[in-house]
Amino acid sequence: MDAVSPRQTRFDLDPDQQAVRDMARRFADEKIRPHALAWDQQKHFPVDVIRETAALGMAGIYVPEDFGGSGLSRLDAALIFEALATGCPAISAYISIHNMVAGMIAKFGDAAQQRHYLPALCQMEKLAAYCLTEPGSGSDAAALRTVAVRDGDDYVLTGTKQFISGAGAADLYAIMARTGEAGPRGISCFLVEGGWPGLSFGANEKKMGWNAQPTRQVILDAVRVPAANRLAAEGQGFRIAMAGLDGGRLNIGACSLGGAQAALDIALGYVRERHAFGRPIADFQALQFRLADMATELEAARLLLWRAATALDAGSPDATRLCAMAKRLATDTGFTVANNALQLLGGYGYLADYGIEKLVRDLRVHQILEGTNEIMRVIIARALLERGK
Repeated sequence: MDAVSPRQTRFDLDPDQQAVRDMARRFADEKIRPHALAWDQQKHFPVDVIRETAALGMAGIYVPEDFGGSGLSRLDAALIFEALATGCPAISAYISIHNMVAGMIAKFGDAAQQRHYLPALCQMEKLAAYCLTEPGSGSDAAALRTVAVRDGDDYVLTGTKQFISGAGAADLYAIMARTGEAGPRGISCFLVEGGWPGLSFGANEKKMGWNAQPTRQVILDAVRVPAANRLAAEGQGFRIAMAGLDGGRLNIGACSLGGAQAALDIALGYVRERHAFGRPIADFQALQFRLADMATELEAARLLLWRAATALDAGSPDATRLCAMAKRLATDTGFTVANNALQLLGGYGYLADYGIEKLVRDLRVHQILEGTNEIMRVIIARALLERGK
């Protein structure tokens, strides 16, 4: 057996990682949390606040420094998104999506695309959106029907994308469209700029949570896109989309952990102060056991997430399986912990004032997006069954 380096076996954060996490947490405490309830109630997308993250290096987290990015790791990104989500999971999740698109261009784009788009994305002069899901293809993403027909030096894109975060407010859309045969091999990826003729948007969806970011259809009506805006070769779009989702699953898991940690912190404060039957309810063993389980489950999910992030950074062949495991566990755990925190507050948890009901609403969708948790189980099971073949 090969020796494992001390770095590989560490479960703590080095000083640089702690500094990155603490910086994001300060931003969440000062710029996001004080306004999160109002943004949710008003369905306000705080673009001005989101843009402020660029000055802290959080708009191009895994984009190389040559293009204005931070050149950080997937583990660094997980630390950032967990910290931001303690302020508001919906805002943290949108910043994650923006970073996903920037990372796709950094990894798969040609030099001209990287020069043209990455500096503006890393400064958040332009906001990005990721467009894979369609009205008739969610979990079966490879069945998408948006088409891109070659016409000289352009492609003409026609179709509709569904549930697109940031739609209408974003400036750049990474759109998966069919250029060839049925199935994943016929899909290509295109960079479409907001304002191009034929590009429009549906109404902002009325949602259970995530109200602080818009979710709309992206409608393409014969949108003419230069061939130079195709990301990588024809037929590579599905591979690009799935590569983006490995990191996206880590990030949404991290957002779940951050939101759940915020809910647990609120519950801890409440049980210390709330009295019943002549003493603080924190003295009751049943509540202590529940708090202990919530903290333990969060820590376990966090460690798996860090393990998966490290595997993705290293290019491990197990990375996709581990990312699916981490996403499944972190999002299920995050929602359960937040829901249990609400229960600990009783009727007060159901009121908007304490913020826990918002966290529960926001975290519920994390079990659905970036691949449902049922699809995560499919990915995990397939990987297990392929072993030894």
